[in-house]
Amino acid sequence: MTRIKFLRNFSCYLAVGILSTSVFAETTLRFAEGGPNRGARAQAVERFMSNASELSGGELKFDIHWGGALLDYKTVPTGVSVGTADLGSVLAVYSPTKLKALAIGDIPHQSADPWVGMRSMYELMTTNKDLQRMLGEENLMYLTGFSSSGVQFECAGDNRIDSVEDIKGKKIRAVAIYSKVLDDMGADIVGVTAGEIYQALDTGLVDCSASYLYTVRALKTFEVIDHLSLADWGQIAGFAVMINQDTWNDLNDNQRAALEQAGSDSIDYFARLQVAEMDQVVEGLTSGEIGSKVPVSRWSATERQKLIDGSAKYTQDWVDSMNRAGVDGQGIWDEYMTIVARYNAEKESLGYPWER
Repeated sequence: MTRIKFLRNFSCYLAVGILSTSVFAETTLRFAEGGPNRGARAQAVERFMSNASELSGGELKFDIHWGGALLDYKTVPTGVSVGTADLGSVLAVYSPTKLKALAIGDIPHQSADPWVGMRSMYELMTTNKDLQRMLGEENLMYLTGFSSSGVQFECAGDNRIDSVEDIKGKKIRAVAIYSKVLDDMGADIVGVTAGEIYQALDTGLVDCSASYLYTVRALKTFEVIDHLSLADWGQIAGFAVMINQDTWNDLNDNQRAALEQAGSDSIDYFARLQVAEMDQVVEGLTSGEIGSKVPVSRWSATERQKLIDGSAKYTQDWVDSMNRAGVDGQGIWDEYMTIVARYNAEKESLGYPWER
């Protein structure tokens, strides 16, 4: 064989090999999203996917199904676990047994700040071996997280909740531990999904909703509320993007690194959107720029502390359930609170990362 013919053949083989490697390396992940494609969190989900794709050099692609089209929030954990979807957004409140490890993020504590909450949960869930193992037993792995920010009270008609005393007898929509605490305080808890809050407030099915500022525009509740009370009570941080463990194991190192970095980046990105949205919603309701003018009040520190104190027994419930699962529940809770305190101190001294 002549040298020229050899080189020509070798070049052909090399080209085919490179093409085959490129095709093999490109991976499309099916993403199950229970929420709608609008609002700050939807922006964060889009950013997470585009960032992961870019960081992987185009190796990762995503096929996302919004609004529960593939799996709704109640079925995403199992669907991702068995491979119906490769990854998806999950809420611990809808799968308290399967996502027991993630449920720590729903327990109220002193900080209602979304950046502090999400960054703390991200560190805990990506470093604590017991929590990782428990998720792994469900064939799940944590990638990134979200937070509802602090719980506030959106009320319709003449209803308003500015104190613990005001809770008694009110028909309130709430989820997770917050519904239990409000029930203890005399509320009539009404079970409706996030997508049903607007109608429930509009028809009087509920008097108030224990909700979050960043969802006011996304769910358009500003059209049907007559009062907003800022309690800044805890936050729903048991809210995450999980990936199927088998899918993760099948990815190459470059793809895994891209997902890990995109997951960390997503925390600051969403927190920035959220903080801005929260400020805009309060200002917009007060001025009337968002629909009609809506009175906004704020709970006193004393009344707010009563809400946090009322949550204490449910913290112990979580600790006990983890102990029964064979891990040190109190140790994990103490670790979590140490992380929260550290990030809260960082925010107080340095401001948010995007402000530095």
